[in-house]
Amino acid sequence: MAAIGFDAPGGPDVLRIETAPLPRLRPNDVLIRVAYAGVNRPDCLQRAGAYPPPPGASPLLGLEVAGEVVAVGSEAPREMIGQYVAALTPGGGYAEYCAAHWQHCLPVPEGMLLAEAAALPETLFTVWHNLFERGLARDGERVLVHGGTSGIGTMAIMLAKAFGMEVIVTCGDEAKCAAARRIGADLAINYRETDFVEAIAAHTGGKGVNIVLDMVSGDYVARNLKCLTEDGRHVTIALLGGAKADLNMATVMMRRLTLTGSTLRPRSDAFKAALADEIADNAWPLFASGELSPVMDMTFPLAEAAAAHARMEAGAHIGKIVLEVAKGTDNG
Repeated sequence: MAAIGFDAPGGPDVLRIETAPLPRLRPNDVLIRVAYAGVNRPDCLQRAGAYPPPPGASPLLGLEVAGEVVAVGSEAPREMIGQYVAALTPGGGYAEYCAAHWQHCLPVPEGMLLAEAAALPETLFTVWHNLFERGLARDGERVLVHGGTSGIGTMAIMLAKAFGMEVIVTCGDEAKCAAARRIGADLAINYRETDFVEAIAAHTGGKGVNIVLDMVSGDYVARNLKCLTEDGRHVTIALLGGAKADLNMATVMMRRLTLTGSTLRPRSDAFKAALADEIADNAWPLFASGELSPVMDMTFPLAEAAAAHARMEAGAHIGKIVLEVAKGTDNG
């Protein structure tokens, strides 16, 4: 099969098309003929040598795909053959065929574009777990999301608004702020021109937010804590600003703050299966019905994965970047 590989870590230009063996199926796996694959920040980190795949995962890039199930392992339901699915994978998505645990697949309803289906799993699983399960988000609360026009950010805006929350985001320029407001953000702050701590204090009358969904970390953490109301929750999902933070833990104690975070890729198959079940019950119907749809940026052919990575790393994108793997493929 055709796949994207690289000989040594480096910039986007190390990516190239190559021939790779078909994935070997474990008993609970399905084999998906990939139509589209989502591009995510961890793919860029893995390509740069900073995020190795977990033990047993495919060395190929790609954490989410959409396509047709063409074969199943000995313990996977045979009736899935011929079904179109969106799948969360631990790797291997940048290829013509990809293996995924059958319980990590969500059915693509008729009428949903496969490009959009491929743009959903990684961000949907990440936001659902961190905002709702770890962050304990509830109707009527306020949430601050950094990187408001990223794939994670746009998903967080949509889901939080769908479940009755007020959403504040930060973005790097006014065009992105305007895009975030169109998606549903109640307040979008240009962090290059405005101190987001001061802006949130002014907007909320000093009350602050209940939850921060943070992908920056580093020196943002102390500033984020200033934005939290009492009993607020700070959820870290990425470390774009560095892994270390300097905190006044007396503030955490006095205001009863919770600091948590997670990374999805190394979690167990059983955990991801349970998460998929909860998403299937609570969030997937919003996308299946068309009430919500992912914010799409650009689609690149598989062979142009390097250009897709360059666009992501330039920070120019608004929403999701996807790779078209099988030309002219879509769901019935």
